Amino acid sequence: MVGLATVFGAGGGTSSYAEARDADVIVMWGSNARNAHPIYFHHVLQAMRRGAKLFVIDPRRTETAQFADRWLGLEVGTDIALSNTVAREIIDAGLVHHDFVERATSGFDEFAAAVEPWTLERGSEVTGVPPDAIRELAHAYATARAAQLCWTLGITEHHNGVDNVLSLCNLALLAGQVGRYGAGLSPLRGQNNVQGGGDMGALPDRLPGFQRVDDDVARARFETEWGATVPPTPGRNLTQMFDAMEHGELRSLLVVGENPAQSEADVSRAVELLRGLDHLVVLDIHRTGTAELADVVLPGSASWCESNGTVTNSERRVQRVRKALDPPGEARDDIDILVELARRLGHDWTYDTHEDIWNEVRRLSPMHAGMSWARLEATGGLQWPCPSEDSVEPSFLHGRLWADDPAARGRRAPFSVVAHEPPAEAVTAEFPLRLTTGRRLDSYNTGVQSGGYRSPNRRGESVDVSPDDARSLDLSDGELVRVTSPRGTVEAPVRIDRGLRAGLVFMTFHFPDEVDVNRLTIDATDPKSGTAEFKAAAVRIEKIETAEHPTTNEWKVTS
Repeated sequence: MVGLATVFGAGGGTSSYAEARDADVIVMWGSNARNAHPIYFHHVLQAMRRGAKLFVIDPRRTETAQFADRWLGLEVGTDIALSNTVAREIIDAGLVHHDFVERATSGFDEFAAAVEPWTLERGSEVTGVPPDAIRELAHAYATARAAQLCWTLGITEHHNGVDNVLSLCNLALLAGQVGRYGAGLSPLRGQNNVQGGGDMGALPDRLPGFQRVDDDVARARFETEWGATVPPTPGRNLTQMFDAMEHGELRSLLVVGENPAQSEADVSRAVELLRGLDHLVVLDIHRTGTAELADVVLPGSASWCESNGTVTNSERRVQRVRKALDPPGEARDDIDILVELARRLGHDWTYDTHEDIWNEVRRLSPMHAGMSWARLEATGGLQWPCPSEDSVEPSFLHGRLWADDPAARGRRAPFSVVAHEPPAEAVTAEFPLRLTTGRRLDSYNTGVQSGGYRSPNRRGESVDVSPDDARSLDLSDGELVRVTSPRGTVEAPVRIDRGLRAGLVFMTFHFPDEVDVNRLTIDATDPKSGTAEFKAAAVRIEKIETAEHPTTNEWKVTS
């Protein structure tokens, strides 16, 4: 959200899902959408059936990459190096959309000078991607009638994740692949309703509707509605909150529908800090690892069936959620719990219905003003911005950038000079392998919601290694090994995967009760977003020699 908001002023994807079907080129960068976003990937497959070309950029040859016309298997943490090289090739080949750049952007000359050293040869040397593959991507993207550039956590879960996103925005600006139907930038959100949380102000520096807390006009509107003073300074993001716990500046915490005791990087530190709080309250529907640490657990509602409200998906579509059941036992609607907490803290929050809450959002957030409850019901969902009940905006954002009238174009979209930085933690002789993490098709996050259901595809946690590493370490499929980083150790069975290059290993975070992978990950964080570097930790793998798991020279490869 931070990167898109920096360039375009709005923290949402610029295109609808349906537009992917009409694109000529689709670039999936750091996204295994076949597994993590199968609904969106269905649209990609439809585009490919009508002739669209798919490029997948990922250190692993993922299930998504297996569908690609071209897979660019870059080294972990070299996304900016690759993007700058693609940009340089677009410029050098004379493929810049100069009309768009001149009318709608700023900072092109400075950006062009910054990427000039990134020749195909240098980019290939740093990223590991062949020069011809980089050239093919650059030319296909820049010359496409309409191109989609998509990404997910493979881009953002780095210590420089925002800069990674800014580098992709640069490519769209260079080629004029934004602000038109079928051409756009699509962040596929890592968790359900992440977009909706941002829309509703669940960000430390934003009010609902992505309005800045330091915007005096916007803030005054909220103060009038709420009858309270809204601080003009940003709050803390999650990383900063843990730092504040460590320094004794944050002593009490309310956790709503989150499981940081198992989902945070360097989770041993996170658990220690949570244990050290004076008071920890958890509102959840599951007895999570975080709930186990809590002083008070408030049983909430399953929002998808036990409460009324809205969610927003990755294409900015706001949709109704309708209550079907009452929460069981002593559980209560989350909203009722929050309203009661506010009352006991001395605030008179009065809402007769959930629609009243939504109407408050509409009064305060211009981009939601036209989304009445009845209209959302009748249409099945609307994309923001929707400022009026009398019209529907185009499915894509930032069409203003193509307007002939400078006044109508408004704020120019800036190019960003971003520099390649390697992962925060280097591989060494002691920790010679690079661990990256991600999802599998049939599981979700820390497994709290998906772990209780059977799946014919589920095989539990493993440490996936390349055939080359299996040979050098004398590992076989299913063999139990010890995986160690500077922060901790876990044990897991081996799975040999042809989609991995030598030196790269892969694990998920779906089974923390069995294998707590986040004991290994590093909490180096992006200073702009607070996101930890889950995708790049240094580890070593050691055989565990037991009677049940004897050493062997036999091994097989799993495709």
